Amino acid sequence: MLKEQRVCYDTERRWIRLHPPDIRQIANMSNYAQISKKKKFVADGVFYAELNEFFTRELAEEGYSGVEVRVTPARTEIIIRATHTQEVLGEKGRRIRELTALVTKRFKFAENTVELYAEKVQNRGLCAVAQCESLRYKLLAGLAVRRACYGVLRFVMESGAKGCEVVVSGKLRAARAKSMKFTDGFMIHSGQPAKEFIDSATRHVLLRQGVLGLKVKIMKGSDPEGKLGPKKSLPDAVQILEPKEEQVVLEPTSEDFGVRPAAPVEAAPAAQEQAQAEAPVEAQF
Repeated sequence: MLKEQRVCYDTERRWIRLHPPDIRQIANMSNYAQISKKKKFVADGVFYAELNEFFTRELAEEGYSGVEVRVTPARTEIIIRATHTQEVLGEKGRRIRELTALVTKRFKFAENTVELYAEKVQNRGLCAVAQCESLRYKLLAGLAVRRACYGVLRFVMESGAKGCEVVVSGKLRAARAKSMKFTDGFMIHSGQPAKEFIDSATRHVLLRQGVLGLKVKIMKGSDPEGKLGPKKSLPDAVQILEPKEEQVVLEPTSEDFGVRPAAPVEAAPAAQEQAQAEAPVEAQF
């Protein structure tokens, strides 16, 4: 197996690790039309992991919160989700063109086959990556740990989250390292619902006394529209229906459904003759 290589980019003197050439060439799907499904899944995973790692470093100050890759026969679309999309685009689109050129050169795509788009995060209070980066910059600015964590916790809960948990580990004040946990609301920790309802992120911040580890977990509630959370509800959620309104009975009544209704009784002949006699008689000329 060939050794892993390293390449240095001109922007900000940062490098990213390159994978062996076979995986790198497979990642470029335009050159390989027929490959096995196993290699395709591996190549897609490697491609996404390296893109996410690169954008995490380059766009940390712009509030980067994720990337989505859409592959079509004609081109490859890369959608960058961030809280500050204008800074991702740059002045007159200069920053997005630089990122497009770097991705094209790194993965050896053909010209004009890769397009980068910037998408704004709709609700950054429910995005764990955005809140973790916000907490990181607060600590770098010198804000107290407890005050910064409670600020993130309050903002997340006001944004409509069902629960939130913030953990800070490292040398907080004394020389001995410890962990501080801040929680609010409802939080689940196991099972398939934990993968669907919980968004988590981990970051590291380098301070003068050492490295601090930050972890933010946000539990979203169920949303029928799918904007603020999953469409389905928790499996153990109990829905209590409102009781039906009962009609108030003023008088007691009884009905016998087993007896057939009686046939109508014909009027007596005497009553008919009396009725004809009482009827007005028209004058005959």
